[in-house]
Amino acid sequence: MRTIRGTVVLPEGAFEASVTFGERITALAIDREASTAVGSATAPLILPGFIDTHVHGGGGADTMDGAAGVAALAAFHARHGVTTLLPTTITNPWTDVVAALRGVAEVMAEQAAAGGAGAASVVGAHLEGPFINPHRLGAQPPHAVEPTPELVEEAVGTGVVRVVTMAPELEHARSAARTFAARGARVSFGHTNATAAQVGAVAEAVRAAGGTVGFTHLFNAMTQLGSREPGAVGAALADPEAFAELILDLHHVHATTFMAAHAAKPDRLHLITDAIRACGLPEGVSELGGQRVIVRAGAARLEDGTLAGSVLTLDQALRNAVGSGMSVAVASRALSAVPAAYLGLTDRGAIAVGARADLVIMGADLRLLEVIVAGTPATG
Repeated sequence: MRTIRGTVVLPEGAFEASVTFGERITALAIDREASTAVGSATAPLILPGFIDTHVHGGGGADTMDGAAGVAALAAFHARHGVTTLLPTTITNPWTDVVAALRGVAEVMAEQAAAGGAGAASVVGAHLEGPFINPHRLGAQPPHAVEPTPELVEEAVGTGVVRVVTMAPELEHARSAARTFAARGARVSFGHTNATAAQVGAVAEAVRAAGGTVGFTHLFNAMTQLGSREPGAVGAALADPEAFAELILDLHHVHATTFMAAHAAKPDRLHLITDAIRACGLPEGVSELGGQRVIVRAGAARLEDGTLAGSVLTLDQALRNAVGSGMSVAVASRALSAVPAAYLGLTDRGAIAVGARADLVIMGADLRLLEVIVAGTPATG
């Protein structure tokens, strides 16, 4: 057992407290009379571990590299506060996508057997592509396909798809969404030219199957909010039950736009990295899905200038959220409690007795001091 004393950041504010834990939190002693302003706190800040539902790579590794790449990116992002993540595929030839999903399954099995100490917990995969609109690829390679029943069955048959990104206007989208939802995957709309009505029709099918609706990197690679056509963005902001992920690297989304989205969806908006293998490496030339990527001034772009994922880490996303005008407590929820709710993870996302001891320890300047995954310090 270990005990840490500091300023615990809870949804309702920051309080002096001590946290005792092994693999799980066994005691939490909070002095609710001793609330404090985070910016003036002298003790370490203790936050719930971050959950990244959309991350392609980092530290030179990528989900498409297979099990070794998944293990490496899970270790890299743990050093930046991520205690749970979904390795994310990219639109490639179907056999390569399935091979990547099997690599995720291999790492999940290894973590289950060995405890996965020192790396972020892999709880499934985010299947981003190939079931997207070929006319709204963004930085996805041109291998989009229709979500036919055969391909959907092969994907769910891997047993690891926790989130699937899909363009709802595609043929077979409604039946595919029902199948994914019935098998426990969150259906997230993205890389789409859909109208709000098309989004709503497939969202209805997802919910009829008992599923959860999401939106992939809100504002990016989707139809925008207009006065007469709400688009996918309008559908996302108007749907109180739908979750939405957002890349807060300040390249994909302006700080004011982020705050407006949060005002519309305070309990459903969560931050992601959408990080690629170049994350954590020196700026220069990298790759995404076999495409040449140039990283310069903190942004990753294809040679034609299209944003190509990010080099963001979630600890920096927290600092960006606070710098945009959000309190640390509210920003922390967008990195932990909200994505946990989205994925249906009831054992993490909050600092509470009985929860997994997934903790992020920060200085008052929001710089990382230590990351703890299920009671074990992150390593590497």
